[in-house]
Amino acid sequence: MSATLTDNKVLKGGEFLIADAAYQTTFMPEEFSEEQRMVKQMVDDFIEQEIRTNLDKIEKQEDNIAPRLLEKMAELGLLGSHMPEAYGGLEMDTNTNTLICDVMGGSSGSFTVSYAAHTGIGMLPILYYGTEAQKEKYLPRLISGELKAAYCLTEPGSGSDAMGAKTTATLDGDAYVLNGQKMWISNAGFADVFIVFAQVDGDKFTGFIVPRNLEGLTLGAEEDKLGIKGSSTRQVFFENVRVPADNSLGEIGKGHLIAFNVLNVGRFKLHALSVGGAKRALQVGIRYANERIQFKQPIANFGAIKYKIGEAAIRIFAGESALYRVSQQIQDMNVQLKEQGKTFSQAKLLSAEEYAIECALLKFLGSETLDYTVDEVVQIHGGMGYSEETLAPRMYRDSRINRIYEGTNEINRLLSVDMLLRRAMKGALDIVGPAWAVQKELGGMPSLERPEGDYGEEIKAVSDFKKLILMVAGAAAKEQMDGKINLKGEQEILMNVADMLGDLLQAESTLMRIRKMRATGLGKQDIEVYDAILRTYLHDATARMAKNATDAVASFVEGDLLRTFTMGIKRFTKYPPQNVKVLRRRVADVLIEANAWSL
Repeated sequence: MSATLTDNKVLKGGEFLIADAAYQTTFMPEEFSEEQRMVKQMVDDFIEQEIRTNLDKIEKQEDNIAPRLLEKMAELGLLGSHMPEAYGGLEMDTNTNTLICDVMGGSSGSFTVSYAAHTGIGMLPILYYGTEAQKEKYLPRLISGELKAAYCLTEPGSGSDAMGAKTTATLDGDAYVLNGQKMWISNAGFADVFIVFAQVDGDKFTGFIVPRNLEGLTLGAEEDKLGIKGSSTRQVFFENVRVPADNSLGEIGKGHLIAFNVLNVGRFKLHALSVGGAKRALQVGIRYANERIQFKQPIANFGAIKYKIGEAAIRIFAGESALYRVSQQIQDMNVQLKEQGKTFSQAKLLSAEEYAIECALLKFLGSETLDYTVDEVVQIHGGMGYSEETLAPRMYRDSRINRIYEGTNEINRLLSVDMLLRRAMKGALDIVGPAWAVQKELGGMPSLERPEGDYGEEIKAVSDFKKLILMVAGAAAKEQMDGKINLKGEQEILMNVADMLGDLLQAESTLMRIRKMRATGLGKQDIEVYDAILRTYLHDATARMAKNATDAVASFVEGDLLRTFTMGIKRFTKYPPQNVKVLRRRVADVLIEANAWSL
């Protein structure tokens, strides 16, 4: 069904469904160079010295703390680590920038919003779509921290439906006159530059660079939010704001390209920040579990607590494996595009766009792993988890927004499948051929031979996951072609498929990482600990795959055809049951003994 790729081939976006990448092609945190480890230490030191000592100030937005911290990050080069040297950036590779986000995720839920909004959605539109004059004017000052950026997309009547924006821009001589309002704008309270989207001539969705000091631009009060209270979030109002025509960003009417392509990077970075935040949260939970004595022993000794620690660790490890696998793919594609003659900004834009499917999957995977982890950390704390004396409630509140912004998790689930099917219809991905091969396989007798060799069962399980997704998605697509269903109106089916894709991406990434760890001897723990992570994840993912596949096909077929598909589901979910109690405890015991994240 699928081909194994050679070491030097860059996997295309979405191709993980139909091609088995060689495990040697993945990147894993265990491979960080000495220089990358030094960058990590620098970020760790900054967090320890500047952020954790100011958590209360950040939470209360006192002493202009967020912009001052951004300026200190700029002094270390961290606001321009992903930017070209020509504008004062450090031009670090993708994996190093991913590492920075990973580490920053463990600092403060509130401040990471300020950091991510400035360096991501605030700066990237100018890098990707700005004229050379615009780049020279703004990027060096954004990199140095002299200017801070905000991104104005959402309106009271347009959230997920961004193209439904009502803010208008009317050309009047040498300026566009903006009227309208934006809401939920991160960094609005201190931003100097706003990336604003408005409708030109009523229906030409367009981006603009809008300096804060223009007459008619005003701000609402700080929002009283559930979490991320330390991040500035305000409404932004435009009343006859005259924006120089030269400040239009990209082509008139092509603002959707800016919005969507910048969000690809935002979703990827959010996953990195979520993984880092989950590691930090779990560490807080582990330390409390070791300190809290009940029935004359630490609660970390109890199986119910070990389950929580082990399960969170397994989810985090799987998310981290997918994070750095995709990071390497983006980096490889970036290098390839530069070799083809693309500029720095073009290569950055196109490499992120190529992996838009993976970015959408990672967004909901990472945010939900973080949510699961902080919820269990509150539970580990018991009553103290409800007390502001601990970090647990703050982490709990701060995490919740991640499932909403950068596109809700529901939107990202739908997008991931929609983009996959669109690429198939355009011929960019050959999904039809592999799907037909699966249908032919279902017509034959299943093999009774069990796979042999290291990870034989795991390799087969991942391969079967791919076949199962192709079976379900192929059947749904055929039903649509036959006019029996309209997938646009069947969001539940699409979300079933998206969840299967997410499990596949993390399962295969974890398998690739652990196979590489065994081959190289890298890793902080004995390989048996990592094998326990892999086997537990696959055990649970197999059950989720079976349920999602059954829920999907049972919603659009019945009778003999449903029985045929049910047999197929059973055929492709035969990973042997694992003693997950023992395996989870093995993972938890390592972390409990280390009293820290140590995987």
